[in-house]
Amino acid sequence: MTVSFLIPLYNCLALTQAMLASLRATLPAGLAHEIIFIDDGSTDGTRPWLASLATDPAIRVVLQRENLGYAAANNAGAAVARGEFFALLNNDLVLSPGWLEPMLAAHRAYGDRAGLVGNLQLDAKTGALDHAGIAINLQGKPEHLRRGPGAPPTSDPAARPPSLGLSLFLLRLFCPHRRSVAVTGACVLVRRALWEKLGGFDEKFINGCEDVDLCLRAAAAGHVNLVALRSVVRHHISSSPGRKLRDEANTRHLVLRWHDTLCLLGARLWCRDHLETYLRDPRNFPDPAVARQAFFYALHFRRTPPPRALTGMARNLSRELSRWQKIL
Repeated sequence: MTVSFLIPLYNCLALTQAMLASLRATLPAGLAHEIIFIDDGSTDGTRPWLASLATDPAIRVVLQRENLGYAAANNAGAAVARGEFFALLNNDLVLSPGWLEPMLAAHRAYGDRAGLVGNLQLDAKTGALDHAGIAINLQGKPEHLRRGPGAPPTSDPAARPPSLGLSLFLLRLFCPHRRSVAVTGACVLVRRALWEKLGGFDEKFINGCEDVDLCLRAAAAGHVNLVALRSVVRHHISSSPGRKLRDEANTRHLVLRWHDTLCLLGARLWCRDHLETYLRDPRNFPDPAVARQAFFYALHFRRTPPPRALTGMARNLSRELSRWQKIL
C-alpha cells in the first residue's frame, strides 16, 4: 500500500514548513508514501523553498502556471500521484502522532464501500473543536459540526492530547468512526480508485464546496463518507489569501446542483426544529398528523421524511436562492 499526500500551496510558507515537519514526524513506520506539493502561484518564497527539496526522493513538486484554486491544484496533484490512497492535506495543518492510522482503519472496515474519510479538527489557535463532520443546516447549506467543548488553550498544544468533551470522548472509545454527510477536504483520505471513478474535484467550485460536492457524489454512487473519531489534527483555519472570497457563489452552485438532495438531508433537522418551536407553546401546535410524522422521523422510527419537511426545506432554500440572486 502506498499513500500519496497531496498538499496544495498558495503562499503561507512558514505554515507549509511546519506542516511538512509534522507530517514527517507522524508518518507510520515503514509506510510507502510520496509527498506531492502543488504550488498554485505562490509569490512569498515558496517556490525557491520547493526547489531546495529537489534532492528528497519522497517529495515531488507540481507548479501551476497561475492561481487556479484548491480544486484545480488537487486535481493536478492527483494526475501525477502513484498511491493507492490519496491523503489531501491543507498546508496549514499541524499533524499529531497517530492521526493517519484511524483513517486507514476506517477504510479497512468499510472496504470498497468507503467514501471519503475525514477526522476531528481543532482550531490551532484556540484548541476548540472546529470540525467533526459536515451536516446540512435548516437553510439547506453545509455546516461544520462543532459539537463538544473544545480543548483549552495551552502554550504547547502538541505536548498533550486535546480534550474533546466527555460525550465525544466516550463515543471515540466505543465507536472508532461514524457516518457523515460530508467531510472537509482540509484533511481527508480517499482511495485512488474512487477518486478516479468520481472524476476528482469539480473545478467550477473555487476554494469552497468542492469537498462537499465530491462527498455527495460519492454517496450518490453508493459509498459511505466517514469521520475517523480517533484521528485528531490541528488546523490554522482559512489561512490562505482569498480563501473566503467566493463562499456565496460556491454555495449557490452547490444548491443548484444538489437542491433535492439537500432538502432530504436537512429534513430530519427541520422536523426537530418544527417540534421544538411548537412545544414551547402547545396551544399553537399545528396539524397533529404532521407533528406525529415529524416526531417519528426525528427519532429515526420513520424511514421517509414527512412531505411537509421537504416542502419546508425547499422553502428555506428558495429564500437563499432569492438572496443570492440579489447579491451575486
